[in-house]
Amino acid sequence: MELSQIAKATIDWLNGYGTNVITAILVLVAGWFIAKWLALIVIKLMPNTKAFDETIAPMFSELVRYGIIITAIVIALSGLGVQTASIIAVIGAAGLAIALALQGTLSNIAAGVMIIWLRPFSVGDYIESTAVSGTVKKVGLFASQLRTVDGLYVFTPNAKIWDATITNYNKEMTRRLSFDVGIDYKADIDLARKVLLEVATADERVLSTPEPVVYVMNLGASSVDLQLRAWTRTADHWEARMAINEAGKKALDNAGVDIPFPHMRILAPELEQK
Repeated sequence: MELSQIAKATIDWLNGYGTNVITAILVLVAGWFIAKWLALIVIKLMPNTKAFDETIAPMFSELVRYGIIITAIVIALSGLGVQTASIIAVIGAAGLAIALALQGTLSNIAAGVMIIWLRPFSVGDYIESTAVSGTVKKVGLFASQLRTVDGLYVFTPNAKIWDATITNYNKEMTRRLSFDVGIDYKADIDLARKVLLEVATADERVLSTPEPVVYVMNLGASSVDLQLRAWTRTADHWEARMAINEAGKKALDNAGVDIPFPHMRILAPELEQK
């Protein structure tokens, strides 16, 4: 008897609300696929527009996706007879509960928004902080993705990056390179300076303004320490640095400028006693 009553109540409910339930399910399914589709369109088209770039596209895509899903849920609940005011109250209460439970997640969202707003870096930049270092591949709503110099994938919360000091190696158009070398105390400083400047000016990647300079930086225990300073475009920095290191060593050798190395004199025990 009880089963028949339950079955009858179920049939009556389906007769009264079945259409609304099916409609609500269809709205949710359609909303899910539309959200996914529009998110893909946004992330593909936004980098091609002048107003946006590939840094902001992933976050905006996620906002579009979640916005459409929430809208679909509200429409589905309204179709089931739930009052809009009640829906808003439920969403507000749920949002408060989620906010209290996921404070760290919300801080990541806030950090992601600040990163997009202030732009300390963009996709493709190499950054370094106390938390992470690598080339930025994506800035998402909750986390960012980077690739290290040795090809490792790094997934880090936005708050970890935002709360640390960020060094961006690609933000400026030019960058200074330094070549440190110690020459023998008997070597000709002017000759060594001339050789190093010729090496720098011969490299096409070295800028003429500011012009390269060579300073005596320190009088060491076994050498006079020189430093060549030159400027390059940021994109050319590492290649120019390695090339000048090699060319500088060869040029100093050819000019007869000795590069000393520390010596240690060890006496035999019988000699120490004399």
